Amino acid sequence: MLGYRHGFHAGNFADVFKHAVLVALIQALRDKDKPFRVFDTHAGAGRYDLTSAPAQKNREFDDGVGQLWGQTGLGLELDGYLERVRALNPTGPLRWYPGSPRIIRDLLRPGDKLVLTELHPGEFPQLAAEFEGDRQVAVRHGDGYALLESLLPPPERRGLVLLDPAYERKDEFERVAGAVSLIHRRWANGIIAIWYPILDRAPSLRFQRALQASAIPAILCAELELYADGGPPGLRGCGMILINPPWKLDRALKRWLPELSRRLRLGVEARTRLEWLAPAP
Repeated sequence: MLGYRHGFHAGNFADVFKHAVLVALIQALRDKDKPFRVFDTHAGAGRYDLTSAPAQKNREFDDGVGQLWGQTGLGLELDGYLERVRALNPTGPLRWYPGSPRIIRDLLRPGDKLVLTELHPGEFPQLAAEFEGDRQVAVRHGDGYALLESLLPPPERRGLVLLDPAYERKDEFERVAGAVSLIHRRWANGIIAIWYPILDRAPSLRFQRALQASAIPAILCAELELYADGGPPGLRGCGMILINPPWKLDRALKRWLPELSRRLRLGVEARTRLEWLAPAP
């Protein structure tokens, strides 16, 4: 099932949320001198042209990054995210949107590494071209879940795994849970960041209960919902599960998640959630 193309959704509110959290995670890894390695298991194309036909079809970016573009007075974390978008649009209007691979790469120091995997036959060539000749980035064509076992733990022993599948399959949450178990077993101190959509509440709640039952410590849940109760069909929100999150990240999220909701003008029905599903040891 490879029908999903992120170009139709690039820069929407879910991307803004996910990428702002991602920037905070990478910045926290940079706070220590030792090198780190990041794995992006479902990397996509790397960057997206917002003037392309897919992006223009529904113009989802208008209600996402388009709401922040040109705003001033943003807090430190949101400005750090927006700076990554500005880096692709240095002289003109908003056209290019960075996917997670581009955001991560731009924040790496000389000794840090990035491993990208992508299975989609249409996305992979674009991803490979984006990082051709870059010695700090390894690009692999294949199933990100399957490749994890051979890649972990990294020699640096510090870093992050980003799990961001398309959720096309009905069993995707179960596959993610299996990947989390593998990652934690092979790399117990690695940070794991999992993005997930909220269409129907039940699947994500079952997934969270499964993580709690796994006895893995230090699980933080952050969510951004457009509608507190019900709402029309479609993507009503999204969340991220953060395992082994950096120290004080929960305090930072508590500060800037409500700001993000206001800046995106999500409306009075919107809500944010921040909850420890399993406390840090």
